[in-house]
Amino acid sequence: MTTKIEARGISSEFATPSGPMLALRDVDLTAQAGEFVALVGESGCGKTTFLRIVAGLLPPNRGEMRIDGVAVTGPSREVGIVFQQPVLLPWRTAMENVLLPAQVRGLPPEQACAEAEALLASMGLGEFLDRFPRHLSGGMQQRVSIARALLLQPGILLMDEPFGALDAITREQMHLDLLNVWRARRPTILFVTHDIAEAVFLADRVVLLSPRPGTVRQVFEVPLQRPRVPDQRFDPVFAATCREVKHAMQTNGEGEG
Repeated sequence: MTTKIEARGISSEFATPSGPMLALRDVDLTAQAGEFVALVGESGCGKTTFLRIVAGLLPPNRGEMRIDGVAVTGPSREVGIVFQQPVLLPWRTAMENVLLPAQVRGLPPEQACAEAEALLASMGLGEFLDRFPRHLSGGMQQRVSIARALLLQPGILLMDEPFGALDAITREQMHLDLLNVWRARRPTILFVTHDIAEAVFLADRVVLLSPRPGTVRQVFEVPLQRPRVPDQRFDPVFAATCREVKHAMQTNGEGEG
């Protein structure tokens, strides 16, 4: 497989009133093309900081981030980002929100419209193209956000706790919707979550970061077959993997999950 993301010795430091604070220390991590990798760890361990460095929004203080073997020096069309909140423009319809990246880049509207319609349809929103965010549920808004991030067909999708604000039933449906889109388009996904079961159900690998300063403490291969289906949550292999990650997080100083 081809290495899509390569982090070597990534360290990141922030200035605070009490002095410098080291958020990440010597992070080494790779993700292969088309791989789904979940990042877990306690709050403040640097997961979001790491995503920002991958996205080219924040330079590391030390180390190097590479995408497709090329050093990251700034934001790239190759990277799409989905946040915990959908961040939709309230005066734009679902379709218009999805089209925003293409309009910002001045891309041909015909091709962008066709791609936006296909994405929204694949996420069950084909009948809601002209709806404004206020007329969409939280899950539907997040589907629009994911479609917007995928519009330019990025090779990498960064997701920062995208389902954390959703109820349990909606969240489980979003897992299936995301996996369907990922299977069809196969971007490399880095997915930040505090939910161990979510990480294990979605990912090929689960990467545990240590408490701040965050560094890679342990990597877990998820031995579940794909495509993932809801009944796998009752599989003994699923339960055993969740227990393994949970134990490591507790040993790591993390009691949540």
